[in-house]
Amino acid sequence: MPPRTAHTAHAAAKPADEKITINLGYVDLGQIDLLVQEGFYANRTDLIRTAIRNQLALHAEVVRQVVARKTLVLGIQHFSAADLRAVQASGEALQIRVLGLATIALDVTPELALAAIDSVVVLGALHASPAVKAALFGRIR
Repeated sequence: MPPRTAHTAHAAAKPADEKITINLGYVDLGQIDLLVQEGFYANRTDLIRTAIRNQLALHAEVVRQVVARKTLVLGIQHFSAADLRAVQASGEALQIRVLGLATIALDVTPELALAAIDSVVVLGALHASPAVKAALFGRIR
């Protein structure tokens, strides 16, 4: 029987945004501040988010093709202890493949995660307890 994929899990409520840090040269930063000062953007973050979204829109077709080719789930996937127990009881194992956010509930034990999850590929962020992440370390690609 083939392993189950993240497609069988249910979506969770939208979590808070992930924070990133970037380094910019003084000239770029000055230009950003000028555009903010002139009212084109509310603040630096607004300009940076807009620039990123514009680049993602420019490459949307490539992203769509790769998501389809790599059979990634696009968005947010949450795995509860009940989800993983059901997978374990079926004798199958999950291949988690997410472009976005994958969360494993805090009540999932490392033993349950190992029994129910065959592999994890996340382009974005994986939220799980440190113990579960440590247990799955060799299965995270």
